[in-house]
Amino acid sequence: MFLNKKGMKLFILNLLLVAAFLSSTTFGQKVDFKNLPAEKKVDVTVDGKFFTSYCWPDNVYKPVLYPVLNYNGTEVTRGFPLKPREGERDDHIHQVGIWLNYGNVNGVDFWGTGHTGSKEPGNGVIKHVAVVKAAGTNGEAVLNTTAGWILPSGKEIISEKTEYHFIVRGTNRIIDRITTLTAADTTVLFKDTKEGMFGMRVARQLELPAKEMVTLLDASGKPSKEKVDASKGATGNYLSSEGLTGDAVWGTRAKWMDLYGTIGAEKISVVICDHPENPGYPTYWHARGYGLFAANPLGWSDFTKGKEVKGFSLKPKASAIFRYRVIISSGNYLEKKEIEELYSDFIKKY
Repeated sequence: MFLNKKGMKLFILNLLLVAAFLSSTTFGQKVDFKNLPAEKKVDVTVDGKFFTSYCWPDNVYKPVLYPVLNYNGTEVTRGFPLKPREGERDDHIHQVGIWLNYGNVNGVDFWGTGHTGSKEPGNGVIKHVAVVKAAGTNGEAVLNTTAGWILPSGKEIISEKTEYHFIVRGTNRIIDRITTLTAADTTVLFKDTKEGMFGMRVARQLELPAKEMVTLLDASGKPSKEKVDASKGATGNYLSSEGLTGDAVWGTRAKWMDLYGTIGAEKISVVICDHPENPGYPTYWHARGYGLFAANPLGWSDFTKGKEVKGFSLKPKASAIFRYRVIISSGNYLEKKEIEELYSDFIKKY
């Protein structure tokens, strides 16, 4: 086949368009890891651009994913307390990045550890043990880690194995966390409490506007002397899979929850998905307007005003698996149809 100059130009243009499309698809984006044990973290990158870190800072008392950025490099997690940013709240110092823990395990609090600014003597710690596997590839990478839930006495009550999947879907970033908790040589009771379980603390702009005066951080990272209107700079709103919105989603059950808002001029959705095989499905949502975004499948009493009580127990050496997906968009709010498709993919995958 011979092409004239015009045809050749069109042919080359089409090739360039195809190449550009392929470079933006899942299969053209390399997800990889950089292990930095001296800094107590593993960086996750997509085509060399920072996505997040799996890290275990001494002053956080649990492994977390922090910070978390979307495709455009916009940080969707709060900076405080590790890297405070002007205009943020400095409350709930223990809420850092994305994590999984619980507020009452055989009477010991693992959720609130560090809320006073240091380790409380009666609280538990989730101690990072090892990075077992870090395998990067095009479109998806897998990080396997182990950790121990340690009582104040120093005894490990739960061993944890977690599999993180970092997935690219066009301009969407996805994090799947599959965590297996195994009891030690004693029965483990997760007593009913609202303080749990899979959570994240979002950037100030994704908070819901509120009618109150709050103290925010100034440019130096210290609390400002004057309180400001809590609605200033807050653009977030919740939408549950059941159609509820705003603050009304707190204490309700849903298979997924969408938190959407704008950071700068960029529209962003952050979605957390529950899994049908999780205990307590569909989960209750401990989703607060001030930036705490959490799924709690085990604490029903607070959410139902005592009408229902859940809790959960593991016999010695028994295990339970908890599966969660986080979807983060860039430059757009996710439509319900797209969320449902990604949710369906999640439950088929695991």
